[in-house]
Amino acid sequence: MSAPGTRLSPIARIRALLNQPTHHYRTATTVFLDLNVDRVAEQLQLAARGAGRGSQDRPATDAKTLDDIEQQIVERIEQHKQDSHTIYLDHLHTYDQRVTALSFEERFATIQQAAPEAVGDFRAEATVGRDELFVLRRRLNESETERERFRARHRIVRPARLASAGKIILKIGLLAILFIIEVVINGSFLAKANVGGLLGGAAQAVTFAALNIIASFLWGMVLIRLVNHRNYFLKLIGVLSFLAYLAFAVALNLTLSHLREIPPAVSLSDNVGQEVLHRLISAPYALTDINSWVFFSIGVIFSLIAMADGLLFFDPYVGYSGLERRWIGATRQFADARGELIERLRDIREDATEAMNEAARDLSVRRSEYDSLLQGRERLAQRFAQHQNQIEQAGRALLEIYREANRTSRATPAPDHFAKAFSMERITYASGEPAPGTGNSLRKMIAETQELLKEQIKAIHDAFDGAVRTYREIDELLPEKSEKKRA
Repeated sequence: MSAPGTRLSPIARIRALLNQPTHHYRTATTVFLDLNVDRVAEQLQLAARGAGRGSQDRPATDAKTLDDIEQQIVERIEQHKQDSHTIYLDHLHTYDQRVTALSFEERFATIQQAAPEAVGDFRAEATVGRDELFVLRRRLNESETERERFRARHRIVRPARLASAGKIILKIGLLAILFIIEVVINGSFLAKANVGGLLGGAAQAVTFAALNIIASFLWGMVLIRLVNHRNYFLKLIGVLSFLAYLAFAVALNLTLSHLREIPPAVSLSDNVGQEVLHRLISAPYALTDINSWVFFSIGVIFSLIAMADGLLFFDPYVGYSGLERRWIGATRQFADARGELIERLRDIREDATEAMNEAARDLSVRRSEYDSLLQGRERLAQRFAQHQNQIEQAGRALLEIYREANRTSRATPAPDHFAKAFSMERITYASGEPAPGTGNSLRKMIAETQELLKEQIKAIHDAFDGAVRTYREIDELLPEKSEKKRA
């Protein structure tokens, strides 16, 4: 597409030629009208006037020129001849306009200029696409290098375990379900020791459930995952984090169990926290109610599930899933860009090929029309010549009607010119005829232009194949270079 105010692209210029009408006129049919001898003779009253003048022996026997009646007949014949000549000239002008409207020279010039430019534009588009693809492939190569170095440094031979969107939603949903269940369980168990009943127990339940579930999840996702690391220091941090997490989970759920067994009388005072802390220090496992142990077990189990969910939320090896995603993203971006570039070049190739094929067909159609116009022009000249013969015959017939009526009524011999046949001067029109060899020269130019279009179509196809090949070479070249750098 050309931007507003800029020059049309080569293909657009070719299509603009194809969208032009073949000619700038409305086709019309005009026939040379033959004279009706009987009607003209009746209008001019040739028989009556011939008999009247013959009874007066007019014209005289020794008359050398046509009389006034004969002059009227000749004038009528000449008038009809001139009218027919005007029609003939109008038709010739129409044929000339149609030949001019074919505008072969304009088409030759446009095609000879636009077709090679279209190939050049295609190659320029391919070059721009190759540059874009090279940048993306270099970025992919860097991502591949970073990924392979990470795998080699940490001795990883497996692909990263990437969580899909469905798995992430499932794991988050599991956390939400655990949180809701624990809130309900904590609220019902803590209601025993809370003077506020279920409402007061629910308030405490939300706080402790959030701490138990969310904190356990974060322990597993951030710290405990370090146990899988190759670095021994980080692995030690992971082990210590796991032990710290176990202590945290046991302490938190024991706190909840002791909180449940505190009598309501103590709950009314402000020493609830101190009482729970005293119980944990002096007798952490001295739970007197079996339901408290059930409460403690449920809390620990939910905490372990949340921790395991966080541990498996991403790849077990810290940092590996992020590299894998960047590599997959760069690979997909490169593949999508290459596919879009090839598809864009294919569309340009098809559009250019279609336009050039249409231009070649248009030249063939216009050549056929040119031949038809020349033949029609020639037939028109023959018809006009034949029509002039008919006009001459009509003139002879009209003169004969008048002269025969004159002869039969005369007492003296008719003038000698009565016996001479009427001869009309012919109109010849030779200007505007195409020069000899014009048709052959035109056919040669059309053939050469069509051959040029075929060559440019082939050049565009070759350019497309070359562009696709270079795109593949980019895909093969950069990995080979990266391998050399590693070596």
